[in-house]
Amino acid sequence: MISKLTITPCNLDAKGNVTGPDTGKTYTARINPSNYARNFEISYNNTRAMGTPTMQPKYNTSGEKNIEFDIIIDGTGVVPPTSASSTAVDIDSQLNDLRKVVFTLDGSEHQPNTVMLVWGSFKFVGKLSSMKVEYTLFKPSGVPLRAKINLNFIQYVGPKETAAEANLQSPDLTHAIEFKAGDTLPLLCFRVYKDSAYYLEVARINGITNFRDIKPGTRLNFPPLR
Repeated sequence: MISKLTITPCNLDAKGNVTGPDTGKTYTARINPSNYARNFEISYNNTRAMGTPTMQPKYNTSGEKNIEFDIIIDGTGVVPPTSASSTAVDIDSQLNDLRKVVFTLDGSEHQPNTVMLVWGSFKFVGKLSSMKVEYTLFKPSGVPLRAKINLNFIQYVGPKETAAEANLQSPDLTHAIEFKAGDTLPLLCFRVYKDSAYYLEVARINGITNFRDIKPGTRLNFPPLR
């Protein structure tokens, strides 16, 4: 079964935390993107030592900031609808279905929806930052038959996730972190303690004899070391 890209408005609690998707309003792409770009950023607090001309960047935060991709909307009738409730063929109707989910202001929040993008194993929660419509095929009368939609979403992080990230960055608390593919123990030590030199001590505390051979999914404890 082919997995289709879905874009679903999220329900938020009174504090702005995501409580789940509003699946009754999901937009499903009829044609999946051919590619997408994910932007990861590291931010630093730039400080200058008194009397010196050089900057000393200090790590602040890191994470995924935005995602960008194109989807094709086809009005020729060749591409079938994704569900019985989505039978629109003409370009304007299909574009309006997408706008309702990502662009139109929510009546209660007075801002665009926070949406959840899901495609296969990929999931991203964010808000639309830009939407560009490029018409690429027309009837002889000039009525558009196909359009390419460029979508750019900025990451949305609720207060709960923000607080968790702040706690993760504090070296005065004990952290339990799940080791993921691509992680290294020195890198995780730098994230928690701002100093990768603690990796041997953390390895000892967790009973790790080979810090280069940690399996993804392993839970590691990072206790206060200062």
